[in-house]
Amino acid sequence: QVQLVESGGGLVQPGGSLRLSCVASGFTLDYYAIGWFRQAPGKGREAVSCSSASDGSTYYADSVKGRFTISRDNAKNTVYLQMNSLKPEDTAVYYCAAPTSSSCTNMYNYWGQGTQVTVSS
Repeated sequence: QVQLVESGGGLVQPGGSLRLSCVASGFTLDYYAIGWFRQAPGKGREAVSCSSASDGSTYYADSVKGRFTISRDNAKNTVYLQMNSLKPEDTAVYYCAAPTSSSCTNMYNYWGQGTQVTVSS
């Protein structure tokens, strides 16, 4: 019943931009946190960003701070990740995830299928 669907990935040159979308169904985002994660081949899963519904705070990994922006459109049940100044090391499969909590946490219950982001010249 709960479903998250990512989209917006693709191939982009270093320095370029992409905007990822995560559409939720089966629940509403108004009271729940949403996180973005990424995983490169042969590497572990990395937390990229999170949007908290408890106090409106946003969080970013140091590696993306100043380049990525997470935002919400609760009316559309959608979370976005705007990625600017992309680097080759940003190449990964990106996932959105929901902890069914108002606060960002380390426990996520629901995951999307992922969308591939490739940064290459």
